[in-house]
Amino acid sequence: MAASTKRKKKSRPSPRRPVRASGNPAKKPIVEAGPITARDWIGAARLRTLPLAIAPVVIGTGAARSTGPEFHWVIALACLAVAVLLQIGVNFTNDYSDGIRGTDAVRVGPARLTASRRVKPRTVLIIGLVFFSLAAAVGVAIVIRTEQWWMLAVGAACIVAAWFYTGGKRPYGYFGLGEVFVFVFFGLVATLGTTWVQVFQLPQQAWLGAIAAGLFACAVLLANNLRDIDQDRVVGKRTLTVLIGRRPTQVLFTLFVLAPFGILVFLALLYPIAWIGVLALLAGLPAILIVWTYRQPKELVIALALTSLTALLYAGALFWAFAG
Repeated sequence: MAASTKRKKKSRPSPRRPVRASGNPAKKPIVEAGPITARDWIGAARLRTLPLAIAPVVIGTGAARSTGPEFHWVIALACLAVAVLLQIGVNFTNDYSDGIRGTDAVRVGPARLTASRRVKPRTVLIIGLVFFSLAAAVGVAIVIRTEQWWMLAVGAACIVAAWFYTGGKRPYGYFGLGEVFVFVFFGLVATLGTTWVQVFQLPQQAWLGAIAAGLFACAVLLANNLRDIDQDRVVGKRTLTVLIGRRPTQVLFTLFVLAPFGILVFLALLYPIAWIGVLALLAGLPAILIVWTYRQPKELVIALALTSLTALLYAGALFWAFAG
């Protein structure tokens, strides 16, 4: 009887353990059912990231206005077009590069076009390159109008940096350098470039605003990479978040979101209207709370969107302060 009981216990199936993905996920990509829709194309453009392209142009234009009464609105709109077109181009080429590498085959966020296999990789790449070309065309027009020929090199550097974020044999986004380049190009280059082509000066407020814009952009990237930390580890994508871990990323995210408001305090001494920028914390503080308390990675998509909104509200306040 005892032996029979033992046999029954042995035959009882053990509870299943979760199976962790391993190997190269590119071999087994996620395949989404159904035809491609306009919503999928809009999703691939990642509209929630566009405020990061708009904010530095708004700040840079405000800084330009602070140097004189003249408003170069055509050049300002052209700078905005360049920034937005580059951002969309980056998003499509990232979709392509991550998709063919297999990085997006295991992900928490919305499925990408390339990884889902509903669109040919070449098509996604071509669309990204078209947006880069449009940005380049508008950029050349700005250079011709302002006769700042050296800025052709700056524009070329922007496109090269956009491509090698996830493209090429050794993309810097896979080696913990994403935040560095994002700070430089989404903060310093975008803001200061916008100011320069309008007034050929770089006042102090433009530099401070550029630093703030760059910090917000880095915060958004951290939230994105924190969401993807588990799958990035699986596929060997060594983002800064993967390298330093969750808790340091949460601390760094908090610093990146709050530091611009320290800059705001200083600017408000010179431009009192800038105090209204504190209202941007209505979006920034919930983002910080989510990053520290999230339970499901998908919750960080909300934090990402709120941080982008914080950057835009902050930029609007600085524009009002500088140009008002």
